[in-house]
Amino acid sequence: MEEVVILQEFSLSSKESKVVILGSGTPIPDPNKSGPSVAIIVGNFSYIVDCGPGIVRRAVAAHQKYALKALELKNLKRLFLTHLHSDHTLGYSDLIFTPWVMGRNAPLNTYGPKGTLAMTNHLLAAYREDIRERVDGLEHANNRGYRVNVQEINPGLIYEDNRVKVEAFLVNHGSWPCFGFKFFTPDRVIVISGDTAPTDHLIDHYMNCNVLIHEVYASKAFTTRPMAWQVYHSHVHTSSRELSRIASKVKPDLLILYHQLYWNSTDDELIAEIKANYSGRIVSGKDLEIY
Repeated sequence: MEEVVILQEFSLSSKESKVVILGSGTPIPDPNKSGPSVAIIVGNFSYIVDCGPGIVRRAVAAHQKYALKALELKNLKRLFLTHLHSDHTLGYSDLIFTPWVMGRNAPLNTYGPKGTLAMTNHLLAAYREDIRERVDGLEHANNRGYRVNVQEINPGLIYEDNRVKVEAFLVNHGSWPCFGFKFFTPDRVIVISGDTAPTDHLIDHYMNCNVLIHEVYASKAFTTRPMAWQVYHSHVHTSSRELSRIASKVKPDLLILYHQLYWNSTDDELIAEIKANYSGRIVSGKDLEIY
């Protein structure tokens, strides 16, 4: 059985970081798993990584469950996109518009790979009539909360304020840009792998992190998939055995399994595959868990 390290009680100190799994899913439409999204929280400020389907409702649920002011709709103002695959971005329009409709009075600030600006502009164009009606019609909505400031990123330091510093690094997810992110908070270093196959340089980016949030697929169950499918996914994702070797080198305080491709594998079986070569603390990340 996995070791339970979920924080059921915690302070709201401005120097304490928290990781909230808003969605742990994949492209598979599992009703128990919203699309991939993680909130890094420091004090009353949230930093959202990816926005799969269901993100806004999961943020509301987490706010209600843990009384986290950082996840109030008006405070969902910072988004970091690892890449533009649909399962990681289908909640983007929701994150742009729903907090605004509910009163957010400041733009969303989005950091993502090349193509993020075009995607954003197309979404705003698609909802042009909705924006017009809400601003100029009887609703009299504010004219700021639906706006988006986009910064298309390169590897290196991409964001810094007086609470966090965020570095982006390229990962191997096929033929288009995909990033992992390293968050430096007052009390921890938190790494999110993004979707990636293992490469040698990843170890350098992962080193000295306290929390490693990593995508993974179950090695044994993987072999039951069609061969062409195996060939493709083995080049763009990380197996449990590969992650086991990575974690044994990085030695994070906590390894959170994320964006998991199971097929007929259980939590215990997946964790057992990783523990074959790694003895550190592991948790299988679930929607609305907090660490």
